[in-house]
Amino acid sequence: MLGNLLLAIVVSASIDSTMLMIGDQTAMHLEVTSEPTEQVQMPVFGKELQDGIEIVKASPIDTTRLSDGRIKMSRELTLTSFKDSLFAIEPIAVASGEDTFWTEPMALNVVQPFEIDSTMAITDIKDIEKAPIWWWGIIRWVLLALLIAGLFVGAYYGVMWYRKHFLKDEEEAVEPELLRPADEVALEKLDEIKAQKIWKDGKVKEYQTELTDVVREYIGRRFDVQSTEKTSDETLKELKPILVAKGEGLEANVDGKALYERLSKMLRTADLVKFAKWHTTPDENEQALTTAYDFVKETKEVPSDNVQSTKEENV
Repeated sequence: MLGNLLLAIVVSASIDSTMLMIGDQTAMHLEVTSEPTEQVQMPVFGKELQDGIEIVKASPIDTTRLSDGRIKMSRELTLTSFKDSLFAIEPIAVASGEDTFWTEPMALNVVQPFEIDSTMAITDIKDIEKAPIWWWGIIRWVLLALLIAGLFVGAYYGVMWYRKHFLKDEEEAVEPELLRPADEVALEKLDEIKAQKIWKDGKVKEYQTELTDVVREYIGRRFDVQSTEKTSDETLKELKPILVAKGEGLEANVDGKALYERLSKMLRTADLVKFAKWHTTPDENEQALTTAYDFVKETKEVPSDNVQSTKEENV
C-alpha cells in the first residue's frame, strides 16, 4: 500500500499487478481517510490515467464511516495498456480546501509477449474484388432519410403550433415572476422548503438539492453568475471577489468574508450529500437553511440611494 499520512487525512493508492501483458487489465485502488470535518474533493478521471495507460472502467465513489468515526472514501480504476513500456505512474492529487495531498508514485511494466518480424512484407490474403453496386439498397436508404427528415420537420412545426395556441397563457404567467425581485422569489421558495422539512422523512438528498437550487437561481439573477451551470468551486470562485470586496451594491455592514465562508460550507456539504452519500445531522440541515436565508437577506439588491446614504454615514 502506498500513501502519505498526515494528521487529519490519509491518501493511498495501490495496484493489483505491477506487470501486465499488452491488452491485459489490472485494478488500481484509491483510498482517502479523513476526519468528518474535512471537505475532501476526490479526483476526476478521464479516459486515460496518463499517456499510454487507459482507464477501462471507474467505479463510483464508495463512502463509509469507520469505527473510530473517520470517513473512508474509496474508488477502483480498471487499467490497461497497449504499449510495451515501463510506466512511472505519477502521484494522484486529492484536494481538501486549499490543501492538496498526493499518493506515492507507482510503476507499471507492460510487456509484449511475442516478437514481431518487421522484415516480412505485408501481403493481401486474396485479390481485391469489385463489389457490385446495390442500387435498391441505396434508394431505400435515401427514402428512409427523407422520411426521417420529414418527421423532424413535422414535429418542429407541430411543437411551434402547440406552443402558440396552448402555452401562450403559461408563458405570460411566468413573466411576472421574472420581474419580481430575486430575493423576494428566493425567500418565498425557502419558506416552502422550511414548511415541508422533507429531510425529517429521510429525504436528505432531495432537501439539499432543492435548497441549493434556490440559492443557485438567486445567485444567477442577483450577481449574473450562472451557478446552475457551474460546479460549486466555479461558483465560489466568481463570488469571492464580489462578497469579500463588497461589490455589486452590498451594504457596508455585511460581513462578506464570513458570509462567503458559510456559503462555501453549505454548498460543499450539499455536494457530499448528493455525490458521496454523506449523511448530515439534523443541526447541519437546519444550519444549511439558515445560511440560505441569511445569504439572500444580506445580499439582496440595495437601491442606489440607500447605498449612497450608507457610504455618507460611514464617512
